[in-house]
Parts: sequence; C-alpha cells; structure tokens
Amino acid sequence: MILETTVFSIIQTIAVYAIPVLFAITVHEAAHGWMAGRLGDNTATMLGRVTLNPLKHIDPVGTILMPLMLYVATSGAFVFGYAKPVPVRFGHLRNPRWGTLWVALAGPLANLAQALLWGVLLVLLKGLGVMEPFFLRMCQAGMGVNVVMCVFNLFPVPPLDGGRVLVSLLPARPAIALSRLEPWGFFIVAALLVTHVIDWLWMQPLMTLVGWVLNIVLYPLLVLVR
Repeated sequence: MILETTVFSIIQTIAVYAIPVLFAITVHEAAHGWMAGRLGDNTATMLGRVTLNPLKHIDPVGTILMPLMLYVATSGAFVFGYAKPVPVRFGHLRNPRWGTLWVALAGPLANLAQALLWGVLLVLLKGLGVMEPFFLRMCQAGMGVNVVMCVFNLFPVPPLDGGRVLVSLLPARPAIALSRLEPWGFFIVAALLVTHVIDWLWMQPLMTLVGWVLNIVLYPLLVLVR
C-alpha cells in the first residue's frame, strides 16, 4: 500500500511538472542560441539548437535519469539536473566581452519571463473561476521551476550563466582567474549543493526577492480579475 501511494505520488508530480520543466529548459537553451545569433555567432542556429523542440535540448542522463533518481532517493527533498548546453563560440561574437554577458543572461531572463507568464495564467484561471487543482498546480510549478532555474543559473561560478556574467564584468586579471575554474565548476557547484551552501547563501534569499517582485508585478492583474 505504501509503495502504491509512493508510485502514484511520483506519477502525479511528473504529470504536473513535465510541461513546465520542458518549457523552462527548452526556452532557456534556445534563448542562449538566439542571443548569440543576434550578436554575431550563428553556431547554435546552424546546429538547429535555436528551436522550441525539447528533444534538441534534453540530455537523457542529466534531464531525465538523474532528476528522477534523486527525486526517488531523497523523497523529493533534492533534485538536480541539466540540459545539453547550447554551443556558442564566444570569440565569434562582435564584442566578445559584452556579447558573452548578454548571451549568458538570455537564459535566466527567459526563465524569469516564463515565471511571469505562468503567474499571469494562474491569476487568469482563478479569476475565471477555474479551480481544477491539476491546472493550478501546473501554473504554480511553472512559476517555481522557472524561478529556481533563473536564480540557480545566476550563481557566479562558471560554467553557470552567472559565472560567465561575472567574468564579463570583472577586470582582465580576476576574470581570467575565475574563468580557469570552469573545468572544475560542475564539481564545485555539486559540492555546494550537497552541503546546502548554495541553498541558504544564494537560492533562498534570491528566490524570496524574485517571488516578491513577481507578486508586485502580478498584483494589478489580480485586482482586475477579482
């Protein structure tokens, strides 16, 4: 009985989160490639990565297997995954330094925009009297997933987007020193995740801030539909 309940709970969670997660990953990666194309590097466009087809961005291990295994192993307390990174030749950008900054920011900003859109949909559904729990939970999941992706990817360690942003903003010497961490960045981030350092030092404060901003932006719409 307990096993059946657990399996049913996992299936419910997957059903609610599947569409928001696929959109969050797909639009995030496509935004990197789209911005790179606007700023001088068409590598992602030529390889077919500037697309809303999720199959082009999904990594079988990082996007599906790892998150599912972690979800089951930790009863949903800890989930981590990744998509195929969009190939960008930063040296081909018209202005490599500032181009890198905008290419890196494009992904998190795309997630922020999606969080807002899911929030608008949530407010409209409630305003129209739609109280179907599945759709409301999906909208809430869409907001949550995109806020998490936005904030997490802005953590200032390469190869995360925030690391590339910081490298672009720093003077030459510290920028070079930080960029040398990139081969070890995955292990550094994984260690900080496991020890919850990223959680209390970065994720919780910034997610609270982003949630507060989204609530302010959505409040006029909420008033209108009441």
